[in-house]
Amino acid sequence: MKPITQRLNNPGARIGAAFALVALLGGCATFSEDGGTRNVAEAVSNRGVTQSSTWIKTDADAERVADVVRKLLAQPLGVESAVQIALLNNRGLQARYAELGIAEADLVQAGRLTNPGFSFGRLHRADDVVYERSYLFDLMGLITMPMRKQIEQGRFVATQNRVTAEVLQLAVDTRRAWIRAVSAQQAANYAEQVRASAEASAELTRRMASVGNFSKLDQAREQAFYAEVTAQLARTRRAAVAERETLTRLLGLWGENITYRLPERLPDLPKDLREIKDIERIAMQQRLDLQAAVREAEALARSFGLTQSTRYFSVLEGRYMRNSESLAPRQTGWEIELRLPIFDSGSARVARAEYMHQQAVNRAADLAVRARSEVRDAWNGWRTSYDLARHYRDEVVPLRTRISEETLLRYNGMLMSVFELLAESRQQISAVVETINAQRDFWLADASLQFAISGRSPGAMPAAAAAAPAAAQPH
Repeated sequence: MKPITQRLNNPGARIGAAFALVALLGGCATFSEDGGTRNVAEAVSNRGVTQSSTWIKTDADAERVADVVRKLLAQPLGVESAVQIALLNNRGLQARYAELGIAEADLVQAGRLTNPGFSFGRLHRADDVVYERSYLFDLMGLITMPMRKQIEQGRFVATQNRVTAEVLQLAVDTRRAWIRAVSAQQAANYAEQVRASAEASAELTRRMASVGNFSKLDQAREQAFYAEVTAQLARTRRAAVAERETLTRLLGLWGENITYRLPERLPDLPKDLREIKDIERIAMQQRLDLQAAVREAEALARSFGLTQSTRYFSVLEGRYMRNSESLAPRQTGWEIELRLPIFDSGSARVARAEYMHQQAVNRAADLAVRARSEVRDAWNGWRTSYDLARHYRDEVVPLRTRISEETLLRYNGMLMSVFELLAESRQQISAVVETINAQRDFWLADASLQFAISGRSPGAMPAAAAAAPAAAQPH
Protein backbone atom coordinates (compact mmCIF):
# COMPACT_ATOMS: atom_id res chain seq x y z
CA MET A 1 0.00 0.00 0.00
CA LYS A 2 1.27 3.47 -0.91
CA PRO A 3 1.95 6.04 1.81
CA ILE A 4 -0.76 8.55 2.51
CA THR A 5 1.32 11.50 1.29
CA GLN A 6 2.00 9.75 -1.97
CA ARG A 7 -1.65 8.95 -2.45
CA LEU A 8 -2.67 12.56 -1.78
CA ASN A 9 -0.13 13.82 -4.29
CA ASN A 10 -1.88 11.73 -6.89
CA PRO A 11 -4.33 13.95 -8.86
CA GLY A 12 -6.91 11.17 -8.90
CA ALA A 13 -6.70 10.88 -5.13
CA ARG A 14 -7.14 14.62 -4.74
CA ILE A 15 -10.23 14.54 -6.95
CA GLY A 16 -11.64 11.66 -4.95
CA ALA A 17 -10.99 13.47 -1.68
CA ALA A 18 -12.65 16.61 -3.05
CA PHE A 19 -15.74 14.69 -4.13
CA ALA A 20 -15.86 12.95 -0.75
CA LEU A 21 -15.82 16.36 0.95
CA VAL A 22 -18.57 17.59 -1.35
CA ALA A 23 -20.68 14.52 -0.59
CA LEU A 24 -20.13 15.03 3.13
CA LEU A 25 -21.18 18.68 3.00
CA GLY A 26 -24.17 17.96 0.81
CA GLY A 27 -25.40 15.16 3.02
CA CYS A 28 -25.45 17.12 6.29
CA ALA A 29 -28.92 18.64 5.72
CA THR A 30 -31.74 16.22 6.54
CA PHE A 31 -35.44 16.37 7.38
CA SER A 32 -36.60 16.36 11.00
CA GLU A 33 -38.77 13.56 12.37
CA ASP A 34 -41.76 15.75 13.27
CA GLY A 35 -41.56 18.23 10.39
CA GLY A 36 -41.72 21.18 12.78
CA THR A 37 -45.10 20.23 14.26
CA ARG A 38 -43.70 19.79 17.79
CA ASN A 39 -42.86 23.48 18.06
CA VAL A 40 -46.32 24.37 16.74
CA ALA A 41 -48.01 22.13 19.32
CA GLU A 42 -45.96 23.66 22.15
CA ALA A 43 -46.73 27.22 21.04
CA VAL A 44 -50.45 26.46 20.80
CA SER A 45 -50.48 24.81 24.23
CA ASN A 46 -48.65 27.76 25.79
CA ARG A 47 -51.44 30.03 24.54
CA GLY A 48 -54.25 28.22 26.31
CA VAL A 49 -55.48 25.78 23.65
CA THR A 50 -55.52 22.38 25.33
CA GLN A 51 -56.84 20.46 22.34
CA SER A 52 -54.39 18.55 20.20
CA SER A 53 -53.87 18.86 16.48
CA THR A 54 -52.18 16.45 14.12
CA TRP A 55 -50.81 16.46 10.60
CA ILE A 56 -52.56 13.69 8.67
CA LYS A 57 -50.00 12.10 6.35
CA THR A 58 -51.12 8.46 6.04
CA ASP A 59 -54.34 6.46 5.85
CA ALA A 60 -53.67 5.20 9.37
CA ASP A 61 -53.56 8.80 10.65
CA ALA A 62 -56.84 9.54 8.87
CA GLU A 63 -58.51 6.50 10.41
CA ARG A 64 -57.39 7.45 13.93
CA VAL A 65 -58.77 10.96 13.46
CA ALA A 66 -62.08 9.61 12.12
CA ASP A 67 -62.42 7.36 15.16
CA VAL A 68 -61.85 10.28 17.56
CA VAL A 69 -64.39 12.40 15.68
CA ARG A 70 -67.03 9.64 15.84
CA LYS A 71 -66.59 9.30 19.59
CA LEU A 72 -66.91 13.05 20.17
CA LEU A 73 -70.03 13.30 18.02
CA ALA A 74 -71.75 10.48 19.89
CA GLN A 75 -72.75 12.94 22.65
CA PRO A 76 -74.01 16.54 22.71
CA LEU A 77 -71.27 18.66 21.22
CA GLY A 78 -69.69 20.98 23.78
CA VAL A 79 -67.45 23.88 22.84
CA GLU A 80 -64.22 22.10 23.78
CA SER A 81 -65.20 19.02 21.80
CA ALA A 82 -66.05 21.21 18.82
CA VAL A 83 -62.60 22.83 18.94
CA GLN A 84 -60.95 19.40 19.16
CA ILE A 85 -62.85 18.12 16.11
CA ALA A 86 -61.95 21.22 14.10
CA LEU A 87 -58.25 20.95 14.91
CA LEU A 88 -58.23 17.31 13.84
CA ASN A 89 -60.66 17.27 10.95
CA ASN A 90 -60.48 20.65 9.19
CA ARG A 91 -58.90 20.15 5.76
CA GLY A 92 -57.93 23.79 5.42
CA LEU A 93 -55.72 23.38 8.48
CA GLN A 94 -54.19 20.27 6.94
CA ALA A 95 -53.29 22.36 3.90
CA ARG A 96 -51.55 24.80 6.25
CA TYR A 97 -49.55 21.97 7.76
CA ALA A 98 -48.24 21.17 4.29
CA GLU A 99 -46.63 24.64 4.32
CA LEU A 100 -44.39 23.35 7.10
CA GLY A 101 -43.17 20.57 4.86
CA ILE A 102 -42.53 23.00 2.02
CA ALA A 103 -40.59 25.37 4.28
CA GLU A 104 -38.53 22.53 5.73
CA ALA A 105 -37.78 21.27 2.23
CA ASP A 106 -36.44 24.74 1.37
CA LEU A 107 -34.33 24.68 4.54
CA VAL A 108 -32.88 21.27 3.70
CA GLN A 109 -32.23 22.38 0.13
CA ALA A 110 -30.33 25.42 1.38
CA GLY A 111 -28.00 23.08 3.29
CA ARG A 112 -27.19 21.04 0.23
CA LEU A 113 -24.67 21.94 -2.43
CA THR A 114 -25.46 22.12 -6.11
CA ASN A 115 -24.60 18.85 -7.79
CA PRO A 116 -21.12 18.94 -9.39
CA GLY A 117 -20.97 18.99 -13.16
CA PHE A 118 -18.98 17.01 -15.67
CA SER A 119 -18.29 17.85 -19.29
CA PHE A 120 -16.63 15.71 -21.93
CA GLY A 121 -15.41 16.75 -25.38
CA ARG A 122 -13.75 14.95 -28.26
CA LEU A 123 -11.87 16.89 -30.96
CA HIS A 124 -9.83 15.58 -33.83
CA ARG A 125 -7.49 17.13 -36.35
CA ALA A 126 -6.27 14.76 -39.08
CA ASP A 127 -4.99 11.80 -37.13
CA ASP A 128 -4.79 13.68 -33.85
CA VAL A 129 -7.62 13.19 -31.34
CA VAL A 130 -8.12 15.44 -28.32
CA TYR A 131 -10.25 14.51 -25.30
CA GLU A 132 -11.33 17.26 -22.90
CA ARG A 133 -12.81 16.47 -19.49
CA SER A 134 -13.97 19.03 -16.92
CA TYR A 135 -15.37 18.69 -13.43
CA LEU A 136 -17.41 21.71 -12.25
CA PHE A 137 -18.09 22.72 -8.67
CA ASP A 138 -20.22 25.67 -7.38
CA LEU A 139 -17.81 27.59 -5.17
CA MET A 140 -20.25 30.47 -4.61
CA GLY A 141 -22.85 28.02 -3.28
CA LEU A 142 -20.30 26.65 -0.83
CA ILE A 143 -19.26 30.11 0.35
CA THR A 144 -22.83 31.38 0.84
CA MET A 145 -24.27 28.16 2.26
CA PRO A 146 -24.15 29.20 5.95
CA MET A 147 -25.95 32.47 5.25
CA ARG A 148 -28.53 30.79 3.00
CA LYS A 149 -29.25 28.20 5.68
CA GLN A 150 -29.69 30.95 8.25
CA ILE A 151 -32.15 32.75 5.98
CA GLU A 152 -34.19 29.62 5.31
CA GLN A 153 -34.12 28.74 9.02
CA GLY A 154 -35.71 32.10 9.76
CA ARG A 155 -38.35 31.49 7.10
CA PHE A 156 -39.04 28.04 8.50
CA VAL A 157 -39.58 29.50 11.97
CA ALA A 158 -41.82 32.18 10.46
CA THR A 159 -43.85 29.44 8.77
CA GLN A 160 -44.18 27.66 12.11
CA ASN A 161 -45.51 30.90 13.58
CA ARG A 162 -48.00 31.27 10.75
CA VAL A 163 -49.23 27.70 11.13
CA THR A 164 -49.52 28.22 14.90
CA ALA A 165 -51.57 31.35 14.22
CA GLU A 166 -53.81 29.38 11.86
CA VAL A 167 -54.38 26.74 14.54
CA LEU A 168 -55.32 29.45 17.04
CA GLN A 169 -57.49 31.17 14.42
CA LEU A 170 -59.36 27.95 13.71
CA ALA A 171 -59.81 27.32 17.44
CA VAL A 172 -61.28 30.77 18.10
CA ASP A 173 -63.41 30.69 14.93
CA THR A 174 -64.84 27.34 15.99
CA ARG A 175 -65.49 28.65 19.49
CA ARG A 176 -67.28 31.68 18.08
CA ALA A 177 -69.29 29.57 15.64
CA TRP A 178 -70.33 27.20 18.44
CA ILE A 179 -71.47 30.14 20.59
CA ARG A 180 -73.48 31.64 17.74
CA ALA A 181 -74.98 28.28 16.77
CA VAL A 182 -76.09 27.48 20.32
CA SER A 183 -77.47 30.98 20.95
CA ALA A 184 -79.29 30.96 17.59
CA GLN A 185 -80.81 27.56 18.46
CA GLN A 186 -81.78 28.88 21.89
CA ALA A 187 -83.38 31.97 20.34
CA ALA A 188 -85.27 29.81 17.84
CA ASN A 189 -86.63 27.59 20.62
CA TYR A 190 -87.76 30.64 22.57
CA ALA A 191 -89.30 32.15 19.42
CA GLU A 192 -91.33 28.95 19.07
CA GLN A 193 -92.67 29.43 22.60
CA VAL A 194 -93.48 33.06 21.83
CA ARG A 195 -95.33 32.07 18.67
CA ALA A 196 -97.40 29.52 20.59
CA SER A 197 -98.26 32.15 23.19
CA ALA A 198 -99.16 34.69 20.50
CA GLU A 199 -101.33 32.11 18.77
CA ALA A 200 -103.21 31.47 22.01
CA SER A 201 -103.64 35.21 22.56
CA ALA A 202 -104.94 35.69 19.04
CA GLU A 203 -107.42 32.85 19.50
CA LEU A 204 -108.55 34.33 22.84
CA THR A 205 -109.15 37.76 21.32
CA ARG A 206 -111.02 36.18 18.41
CA ARG A 207 -113.40 34.42 20.77
CA MET A 208 -113.84 37.51 22.93
CA ALA A 209 -114.53 39.60 19.84
CA SER A 210 -117.14 37.10 18.68
CA VAL A 211 -119.17 37.69 21.87
CA GLY A 212 -118.64 41.45 21.80
CA ASN A 213 -115.97 41.74 24.55
CA PHE A 214 -113.21 42.85 22.19
CA SER A 215 -113.21 45.58 19.58
CA LYS A 216 -112.17 44.91 16.02
CA LEU A 217 -109.17 47.24 16.49
CA ASP A 218 -107.87 45.32 19.48
CA GLN A 219 -108.46 42.03 17.71
CA ALA A 220 -106.54 43.27 14.67
CA ARG A 221 -103.64 44.32 16.91
CA GLU A 222 -103.38 40.84 18.40
CA GLN A 223 -103.63 39.23 15.00
CA ALA A 224 -100.88 41.54 13.72
CA PHE A 225 -98.70 40.63 16.68
CA TYR A 226 -99.22 36.94 15.95
CA ALA A 227 -98.34 37.48 12.26
CA GLU A 228 -95.16 39.37 13.18
CA VAL A 229 -94.07 36.71 15.64
CA THR A 230 -94.66 33.99 13.04
CA ALA A 231 -92.46 35.84 10.54
CA GLN A 232 -89.79 36.36 13.19
CA LEU A 233 -89.85 32.66 14.01
CA ALA A 234 -89.03 31.87 10.38
CA ARG A 235 -86.11 34.29 10.51
CA THR A 236 -84.73 32.85 13.74
CA ARG A 237 -85.02 29.32 12.36
CA ARG A 238 -83.13 30.39 9.24
CA ALA A 239 -80.44 32.07 11.40
CA ALA A 240 -80.09 28.90 13.48
CA VAL A 241 -79.57 26.80 10.34
CA ALA A 242 -77.03 29.26 8.92
CA GLU A 243 -75.00 29.39 12.16
CA ARG A 244 -75.04 25.62 12.44
CA GLU A 245 -73.79 25.24 8.88
CA THR A 246 -70.96 27.68 9.61
CA LEU A 247 -69.94 25.50 12.53
CA THR A 248 -70.25 22.36 10.40
CA ARG A 249 -67.88 23.78 7.80
CA LEU A 250 -65.27 24.60 10.41
CA LEU A 251 -65.59 21.10 11.86
CA GLY A 252 -65.04 19.61 8.40
CA LEU A 253 -68.11 17.37 8.73
CA TRP A 254 -70.32 15.92 6.03
CA GLY A 255 -72.65 12.97 5.42
CA GLU A 256 -74.19 11.38 8.49
CA ASN A 257 -71.90 13.35 10.81
CA ILE A 258 -73.84 16.60 10.26
CA THR A 259 -76.65 15.34 12.53
CA TYR A 260 -74.68 16.16 15.67
CA ARG A 261 -76.52 17.55 18.70
CA LEU A 262 -75.86 20.89 20.37
CA PRO A 263 -76.61 21.88 23.98
CA GLU A 264 -79.93 23.61 24.57
CA ARG A 265 -78.41 26.78 26.00
CA LEU A 266 -75.17 28.70 26.44
CA PRO A 267 -72.99 28.23 29.53
CA ASP A 268 -73.74 30.40 32.54
CA LEU A 269 -71.77 33.55 33.10
CA PRO A 270 -68.71 33.23 35.35
CA LYS A 271 -69.19 34.51 38.89
CA ASP A 272 -66.30 36.96 38.57
CA LEU A 273 -63.88 38.03 35.87
CA ARG A 274 -60.21 37.17 36.25
CA GLU A 275 -57.70 39.97 36.55
CA ILE A 276 -55.38 40.52 33.58
CA LYS A 277 -52.42 42.73 34.43
CA ASP A 278 -50.03 44.28 31.88
CA ILE A 279 -52.23 43.13 29.04
CA GLU A 280 -50.33 45.12 26.42
CA ARG A 281 -46.98 43.68 27.51
CA ILE A 282 -48.39 40.16 27.38
CA ALA A 283 -49.75 40.78 23.90
CA MET A 284 -46.39 42.09 22.70
CA GLN A 285 -44.74 38.92 23.98
CA GLN A 286 -47.29 36.40 22.72
CA ARG A 287 -48.86 37.83 19.56
CA LEU A 288 -47.89 35.44 16.78
CA ASP A 289 -48.52 37.88 13.96
CA LEU A 290 -46.13 40.34 15.61
CA GLN A 291 -43.49 37.65 16.11
CA ALA A 292 -43.87 36.62 12.46
CA ALA A 293 -43.46 40.23 11.30
CA VAL A 294 -40.30 40.67 13.39
CA ARG A 295 -38.81 37.42 12.09
CA GLU A 296 -39.62 38.43 8.53
CA ALA A 297 -37.78 41.70 9.05
CA GLU A 298 -34.79 39.83 10.49
CA ALA A 299 -34.78 37.37 7.58
CA LEU A 300 -34.88 40.22 5.07
CA ALA A 301 -32.02 41.89 6.92
CA ARG A 302 -29.92 38.75 6.48
CA SER A 303 -31.02 38.51 2.86
CA PHE A 304 -29.97 42.12 2.38
CA GLY A 305 -26.55 41.27 3.80
CA LEU A 306 -26.23 38.32 1.43
CA THR A 307 -27.21 40.51 -1.52
CA GLN A 308 -24.56 43.06 -0.56
CA SER A 309 -21.93 40.34 -0.17
CA THR A 310 -22.64 38.93 -3.63
CA ARG A 311 -23.31 42.26 -5.29
CA TYR A 312 -20.42 42.14 -7.76
CA PHE A 313 -19.82 38.43 -8.13
CA SER A 314 -22.99 36.36 -8.20
CA VAL A 315 -21.43 33.41 -10.06
CA LEU A 316 -18.21 31.72 -8.98
CA GLU A 317 -17.49 28.22 -10.24
CA GLY A 318 -14.39 26.07 -9.98
CA ARG A 319 -13.45 23.58 -12.67
CA TYR A 320 -10.90 20.78 -12.73
CA MET A 321 -9.74 19.83 -16.23
CA ARG A 322 -8.06 16.71 -17.49
CA ASN A 323 -7.29 16.59 -21.23
CA SER A 324 -5.54 13.99 -23.35
CA GLU A 325 -4.24 14.15 -26.90
CA SER A 326 -2.87 11.56 -29.27
CA LEU A 327 0.87 10.93 -28.83
CA ALA A 328 1.07 13.73 -26.24
CA PRO A 329 1.31 13.81 -22.48
CA ARG A 330 -1.96 14.19 -20.53
CA GLN A 331 -2.92 17.74 -19.48
CA THR A 332 -4.38 18.51 -16.04
CA GLY A 333 -5.28 21.81 -14.44
CA TRP A 334 -8.02 23.91 -13.00
CA GLU A 335 -10.18 26.85 -14.03
CA ILE A 336 -12.33 29.40 -12.21
CA GLU A 337 -15.35 31.02 -13.88
CA LEU A 338 -16.35 34.47 -12.66
CA ARG A 339 -18.99 36.88 -14.00
CA LEU A 340 -17.55 40.39 -14.36
CA PRO A 341 -19.76 43.27 -13.12
CA ILE A 342 -19.44 45.34 -16.28
CA PHE A 343 -23.05 45.85 -17.35
CA ASP A 344 -24.77 45.03 -14.04
CA SER A 345 -23.06 46.15 -10.85
CA GLY A 346 -25.84 44.72 -8.67
CA SER A 347 -27.07 48.11 -7.45
CA ALA A 348 -30.68 47.33 -8.43
CA ARG A 349 -30.65 44.07 -6.47
CA VAL A 350 -29.16 45.79 -3.45
CA ALA A 351 -31.71 48.61 -3.59
CA ARG A 352 -34.59 46.16 -3.88
CA ALA A 353 -33.36 44.13 -0.90
CA GLU A 354 -32.90 47.31 1.16
CA TYR A 355 -36.41 48.59 0.39
CA MET A 356 -37.93 45.20 1.20
CA HIS A 357 -36.18 45.27 4.57
CA GLN A 358 -37.41 48.81 5.28
CA GLN A 359 -40.92 47.75 4.31
CA ALA A 360 -40.83 44.78 6.70
CA VAL A 361 -39.56 46.94 9.58
CA ASN A 362 -42.33 49.50 9.09
CA ARG A 363 -44.94 46.76 8.84
CA ALA A 364 -43.77 45.27 12.13
CA ALA A 365 -43.88 48.68 13.83
CA ASP A 366 -47.37 49.38 12.48
CA LEU A 367 -48.56 45.95 13.59
CA ALA A 368 -47.24 46.57 17.11
CA VAL A 369 -49.22 49.83 17.36
CA ARG A 370 -52.39 48.19 16.08
CA ALA A 371 -51.93 45.17 18.36
CA ARG A 372 -51.79 47.40 21.42
CA SER A 373 -54.95 49.18 20.36
CA GLU A 374 -56.76 45.95 19.51
CA VAL A 375 -56.00 44.31 22.83
CA ARG A 376 -57.19 47.39 24.73
CA ASP A 377 -60.40 47.45 22.68
CA ALA A 378 -60.89 43.72 23.20
CA TRP A 379 -60.47 44.06 26.95
CA ASN A 380 -62.96 46.94 27.09
CA GLY A 381 -65.50 44.95 25.05
CA TRP A 382 -64.99 41.95 27.30
CA ARG A 383 -65.62 43.95 30.49
CA THR A 384 -68.60 45.83 29.05
CA SER A 385 -70.32 42.75 27.66
CA TYR A 386 -69.92 40.97 31.00
CA ASP A 387 -71.43 43.89 32.90
CA LEU A 388 -74.35 44.09 30.44
CA ALA A 389 -75.01 40.35 30.58
CA ARG A 390 -75.03 40.41 34.40
CA HIS A 391 -77.27 43.47 34.36
CA TYR A 392 -79.88 41.73 32.22
CA ARG A 393 -79.62 38.52 34.23
CA ASP A 394 -79.67 40.06 37.70
CA GLU A 395 -81.73 43.21 37.18
CA VAL A 396 -83.83 43.38 34.04
CA VAL A 397 -85.22 39.83 33.90
CA PRO A 398 -86.08 39.60 37.64
CA LEU A 399 -87.83 42.98 37.43
CA ARG A 400 -89.80 41.94 34.37
CA THR A 401 -90.73 38.66 36.00
CA ARG A 402 -91.95 40.47 39.12
CA ILE A 403 -93.96 42.92 37.03
CA SER A 404 -95.53 40.09 35.06
CA GLU A 405 -96.50 38.28 38.26
CA GLU A 406 -98.03 41.44 39.74
CA THR A 407 -99.84 42.16 36.49
CA LEU A 408 -101.27 38.64 36.44
CA LEU A 409 -102.46 38.96 40.05
CA ARG A 410 -104.23 42.23 39.26
CA TYR A 411 -105.74 40.76 36.14
CA ASN A 412 -107.07 37.78 38.13
CA GLY A 413 -108.49 40.26 40.65
CA MET A 414 -110.12 42.13 37.78
CA LEU A 415 -108.02 45.20 38.55
CA MET A 416 -106.34 45.21 35.10
CA SER A 417 -107.54 44.59 31.61
CA VAL A 418 -106.38 41.87 29.31
CA PHE A 419 -104.70 44.52 27.15
CA GLU A 420 -102.31 45.44 29.96
CA LEU A 421 -101.60 41.77 30.62
CA LEU A 422 -100.72 41.12 26.97
CA ALA A 423 -98.62 44.26 26.75
CA GLU A 424 -96.59 43.21 29.78
CA SER A 425 -96.05 39.74 28.31
CA ARG A 426 -94.52 41.33 25.24
CA GLN A 427 -92.19 43.39 27.40
CA GLN A 428 -91.02 40.25 29.15
CA ILE A 429 -90.37 38.58 25.79
CA SER A 430 -88.14 41.48 24.83
CA ALA A 431 -86.16 41.22 28.08
CA VAL A 432 -85.55 37.48 27.65
CA VAL A 433 -84.32 37.86 24.07
CA GLU A 434 -81.99 40.70 25.04
CA THR A 435 -80.62 38.55 27.88
CA ILE A 436 -79.80 35.73 25.44
CA ASN A 437 -78.05 38.18 23.12
CA ALA A 438 -76.06 39.75 25.98
CA GLN A 439 -74.90 36.34 27.17
CA ARG A 440 -73.86 35.43 23.62
CA ASP A 441 -71.93 38.70 23.22
CA PHE A 442 -69.97 38.08 26.41
CA TRP A 443 -68.75 34.65 25.33
CA LEU A 444 -67.86 36.01 21.90
CA ALA A 445 -65.91 38.85 23.53
CA ASP A 446 -64.15 36.35 25.80
CA ALA A 447 -62.97 34.32 22.79
CA SER A 448 -61.87 37.45 20.93
CA LEU A 449 -59.91 38.75 23.92
CA GLN A 450 -57.88 35.56 24.21
CA PHE A 451 -57.08 35.64 20.51
CA ALA A 452 -56.18 39.35 20.60
CA ILE A 453 -53.65 38.63 23.36
CA SER A 454 -51.95 35.54 21.94
CA GLY A 455 -52.91 35.10 18.30
CA ARG A 456 -53.36 37.96 15.92
CA SER A 457 -55.90 40.64 14.99
CA PRO A 458 -59.34 39.39 16.12
CA GLY A 459 -61.17 41.43 13.52
CA ALA A 460 -64.39 43.19 14.35
CA MET A 461 -65.32 42.89 18.00
CA PRO A 462 -68.90 41.95 18.89
CA ALA A 463 -70.96 45.01 19.71
CA ALA A 464 -72.28 44.07 23.13
CA ALA A 465 -74.28 47.27 23.42
CA ALA A 466 -75.94 46.94 20.03
CA ALA A 467 -79.69 47.14 19.81
CA ALA A 468 -81.63 43.87 20.07
CA PRO A 469 -83.01 42.38 16.85
CA ALA A 470 -86.63 42.62 15.77
CA ALA A 471 -87.66 39.61 17.82
CA ALA A 472 -86.68 41.45 20.97
CA GLN A 473 -89.09 44.28 20.22
CA PRO A 474 -92.38 42.67 19.16
CA HIS A 475 -94.44 45.47 20.64
